Amino acid sequence: MLFTPLRLGALTLPNRVVMAPLTRQRASPEGVPTATMALHYAQRASAGLIIAEASHISARGRGYAGTPGCHTAEQVAGWRLVTDAVHAAGGRILLQLWHAGRRSHPSLLGGQLPVSASAVQPALPVRLPDGPQQPPVPHALTLEEIPGMIEEYRIAAIAAQDAGFDGVELHGANGYLIEQFLTDKANRRTDAYGGDRLRFMLEAVAAVVGIWGADRVGIRFSPFGYANDGGDSDPLATYSRAIAALNPMGLAFLHLIEPWVSGATDGDADAASAAARLRPLWNGSAIVAGGFDRAKADAVLADGTADAVAFGRMYISNPDLVERLRDGIPFARYDRSTFYGGGAEGYTDYPIYPCGSE
Repeated sequence: MLFTPLRLGALTLPNRVVMAPLTRQRASPEGVPTATMALHYAQRASAGLIIAEASHISARGRGYAGTPGCHTAEQVAGWRLVTDAVHAAGGRILLQLWHAGRRSHPSLLGGQLPVSASAVQPALPVRLPDGPQQPPVPHALTLEEIPGMIEEYRIAAIAAQDAGFDGVELHGANGYLIEQFLTDKANRRTDAYGGDRLRFMLEAVAAVVGIWGADRVGIRFSPFGYANDGGDSDPLATYSRAIAALNPMGLAFLHLIEPWVSGATDGDADAASAAARLRPLWNGSAIVAGGFDRAKADAVLADGTADAVAFGRMYISNPDLVERLRDGIPFARYDRSTFYGGGAEGYTDYPIYPCGSE
C-alpha cells in the first residue's frame, strides 16, 4: 500500500511516503531559505508529500540558529525558490509553522526573553552556535498578548501562500509553543488558557484554516514524547480531548510521532503506540512517523492505523528514498556530524542509486 495514491485533503499524493520535517539549520542568519535548500528539497520530490522543516512564524519564535522563517519578504522569496524547484520536479510541499516558545534563548531573540504559556523554566539546555546553554525562565504570555500571537500564525499562513506552498502543518509537537499550552508540564495558568489547555491550539488552527481552508492544513503531535522537556501527566486524556476538539474542523490530516522517537520507554504500556491508541478517535487521514522501515510502514497502512508514513533520518541520506523502498535497494548511511548547519556536505551530496556502480 505504500506506493498507492492517497487523497489527503485537497492534495492527491502519488504514494504514501512522506518526507518528515527536518531541522537542518541551512538558512541564512536572517532566516532566509537558500538555493542549496531548494536543491535539497527538489532532490526529494518523488515523495508523495514533503513537509518542509519547522519555520518560525515570527522573530521571537526562533529556537535555533540557521532555521528558516516565514514572516519577512526576504524569507518568502527564499521559500519561493524551494517551492518552485519542488513543483518543477513534480512534487508537493507543505510548510511547518513553528514557534519555539520557551525552547529558545535571548541570544537568538535580540535579547528578549522566550515566551511560553507559563513562567516555567525548561530543564534541558538549548543548542546554540557556541554550545548548549540553559534557557531562562520564559515570559508568560498575558491575556492581552495572546491575540497577537494568534495573529502571527495567521500572518505566517498568508506568507506560506505567497511562497507557493501547497498547504501548511502546525507544529504542535516536541515541546514547542503549542505543546507548551496543551500540556500541564508547561502550562500552569489559572485563566481561560489554563482551565482550557486546548484553547491556544484551537485558536491557532482556526486562524490558519481561515487562510488556507481546512483541507490544506494539518497538525503534528508527539503525544507520548518527552523531547525538549515536553510531556504531560496524562497524555492519553489530553490528546484524546484535543482530537475530539479538532475533528469538527475537518483538517487534511493528523500527524503523530510514535513515542520511541521522543524518549518513551519500552516498558511504558500507555505509550506503546500513539497512532494505535489515538487513531480510532480521529475522523480524518493520519500520518505516522518514528523509525519505520518498509515492513512496518506496510503493516500500519494495512491495519488502518495510518494512511501515510513519514520518514525522517532516512531522507537525509537517501534523496531517492521512494525508489529504494519500492525496489528493495539498500539505504545509504547518514553522517550525524553534518545534520545541523554547514553547506552542501551531508545535505545535497548524497548520491542517487546506483551511486556510480557498474
